[in-house]
Amino acid sequence: MTKQPSLLVVVGPTASGKSSLAVHLAKQFQGEILNCDSLQMYRHFNIGTAKPTPEEREGIPHHLLDILEPEEKFSAGEYARQAREILAEVTNRGKLPMVAGGTGFYLRALIQGLFDGPGRDPELRQRLRARGEQKGTDYLHCLLGRLDPVSAAGIHTHDIPKVIRAIEVCLLARRPMSAMFRQGRQALDGYRVCQVGLNPPRAELYERINQRTELLFEQGLIEEASDILAKGCPATAPPFQSHGYRQALDYLLGRISRKDAIRHAQAGTRQYAKRQMTWFRKEIEVRWFAGFGNDPQIQAEVAEYVATQLGSVCLKGEPRA
Repeated sequence: MTKQPSLLVVVGPTASGKSSLAVHLAKQFQGEILNCDSLQMYRHFNIGTAKPTPEEREGIPHHLLDILEPEEKFSAGEYARQAREILAEVTNRGKLPMVAGGTGFYLRALIQGLFDGPGRDPELRQRLRARGEQKGTDYLHCLLGRLDPVSAAGIHTHDIPKVIRAIEVCLLARRPMSAMFRQGRQALDGYRVCQVGLNPPRAELYERINQRTELLFEQGLIEEASDILAKGCPATAPPFQSHGYRQALDYLLGRISRKDAIRHAQAGTRQYAKRQMTWFRKEIEVRWFAGFGNDPQIQAEVAEYVATQLGSVCLKGEPRA
């Protein structure tokens, strides 16, 4: 009887070291990495998204990075379709497909499938957008939290298109979108899925977020944002709504000081990390490891667990040097 091919998934909150762990595992198990970070799919947005550099990728093939122009919209459904095609291609090459990232919506669409939700209502969307402009993006996210706490936990406060779509589905279907996700979906079939996650101590994670945010600004986050704007990209482009870039824009527009931009980005990213963990704990079966992905001890523990779970199916020859 032919064994099912394997799929390895690496999740965790922002700044937990997912990319480092994924590269380590890919070298050990002959893997190729599929990005599951919605912001890292956009071209030009490199510093603020902590996109792995060519050097950090260490020769490991990475897919679904730099595939979108800044103004392009990209849905969870489109991600699932493209990712599943790449999964098949990687498997056919005799490699282990690996998914790494923290965008829970995309990962859920890939593994659990999509639901047949209601169509779009332009008038309702316009009313919601107007309400958001009047009362702020936090208002819309709080509204979603009342309608569907599970979906709200997995959508960034400032990801306005996703927040509005989730509210739209809840109002039109008269039930939480997360409940609809659990029914009538075409789940990923034909793979043995092994899911591992990083869950560092919260205080240490928050300190790392603070340090990394400062480093991103030192590395030129504000200058990168300015260069992107100079190329004609509007400030309304999806990546500019994320923590870091949003504060960089506020600084460039003279709304806040550089110090406050860093402080606000740190606070927003910490809150986002907390929401990510809430999402993953509720939605995905994961074997958690209490540490950071660049810790050699954690890397060894995860590698041992993966080898036990996937066995010879994922061991295609000697590890990469």
